[in-house]
Amino acid sequence: MIDIIVAGGGPAGLATAIHAALAGMDVVVVEPRTAPVDKACGEGLMPGGVAALQAIGVRVDGHPLHGIDYVDAATRARAAFGHAPGRGVRRTALHAALSARAADLGIPTITGKITHLRQDEHGVEAAGLRARWLVAADGLHSPLRAWLNLGRPDRRPPRYGLRRHYRLAPWSDYVEVHWSPAGEAYVTPVADDLVGVAILTSRRRGFDEHLTAFPTLLPRLAGPAATSVRGAGPLRQRVRSRLAGRVLLVGDAAGYTDALTGEGLCLATLSARALVGCLAAGRPQDYERAWRRLSRTHRLLTGALLSAAHRPRAARLVVPAAARLPALFTAVVRALA
Repeated sequence: MIDIIVAGGGPAGLATAIHAALAGMDVVVVEPRTAPVDKACGEGLMPGGVAALQAIGVRVDGHPLHGIDYVDAATRARAAFGHAPGRGVRRTALHAALSARAADLGIPTITGKITHLRQDEHGVEAAGLRARWLVAADGLHSPLRAWLNLGRPDRRPPRYGLRRHYRLAPWSDYVEVHWSPAGEAYVTPVADDLVGVAILTSRRRGFDEHLTAFPTLLPRLAGPAATSVRGAGPLRQRVRSRLAGRVLLVGDAAGYTDALTGEGLCLATLSARALVGCLAAGRPQDYERAWRRLSRTHRLLTGALLSAAHRPRAARLVVPAAARLPALFTAVVRALA
């Protein structure tokens, strides 16, 4: 019997598998898609995420990120990360780097998709395999989370993400977050000649229509679009527990607040390390507490910003407040980074 089946070979699943292999565990990844896989995301790695990947032998190319700019039609607020930079990296490049590291460690990948399982007090059966544990890393709308009835309803207005790239040189080494009452636009340099633009909003309309809400950004996007529009959502996913018998949830499957603070990849990588540590110590029950500790700052700050984003009058005050309180804004950015 193997130690861990990982359902899902995205970044969270591969990070879990790599941590498990480095801890001396037998692990198998089950994933229906061929790497590298693209996805609608902001593609900005916080410094903590870069360090967490380097710690497991994963190094990614891309563009250095030195901080965050908040921008609206009249005001700009800037906060630097501090001692270490982040990284803007194409999702496909990140996935390829993680896949290559998993292959180097001899982690097998089986083509398939796990939507249900059988478990008893000794192990789990899924995809024709039997293991001591199964890790559900199957994404924002996790079929396994739904099958285990671990989701919770959310009555707030749903938020969606849209992303497209433009073939032009980055004009900044900072991630720009453009605020408007209609939503937020993230600008992330991911290469010397490529910029990604991700829009987060509750409104359902086309990408070009959304861009009209950001008058300081729109003139900069005169170059041709390099990729088609990809979408994701609803973003917020509430979860009752990250542990159900011998199944543990990680990454977006474990619950998601919003992409507003750009911490998803960092949190997924750190949670994968904590999950494997709990299993290696024979204390899976500690994982829920570890996940809550790791995600606490993210959940509190993202929740506060999200409350403002849902209220047009409050959304107009976010950038002016950050500009008037630069020390506080920098402290918040560094806490997230």
